Amino acid sequence: MTIERLHSGPRMSQAVKHGNTLYLAGQVAKDEFATIETQTAQVLEKIDALLTEAGSSKSKVLSVQVLLTNIADFSAMNSVYDKWIDPANPPARACYEARLASPNLRVEIIAVAALD
Repeated sequence: MTIERLHSGPRMSQAVKHGNTLYLAGQVAKDEFATIETQTAQVLEKIDALLTEAGSSKSKVLSVQVLLTNIADFSAMNSVYDKWIDPANPPARACYEARLASPNLRVEIIAVAALD
């Protein structure tokens, strides 16, 4: 099977296609000083763009991992996430607290989606 890497750099690719599966790298907000709601919206916009570019959509998301720097942000993050996700096709999901690459980032989301 062919492997196609999108937006690759020396350390990582933003997305990798293998067979009928799309793997997205952890996506973080553009504005690391924004609120959790704004950061979540920015992350989901980036995910939407990568899904579209690769030929997928949020209705085909299989799995999501949400990393929060403070689990107290869970409800506020969900207030944005719940409006984004396709309610007819919710993915498997885990959410946990973790330190991120920058201390001001509040959320990172990793996703896997189908391509067919």
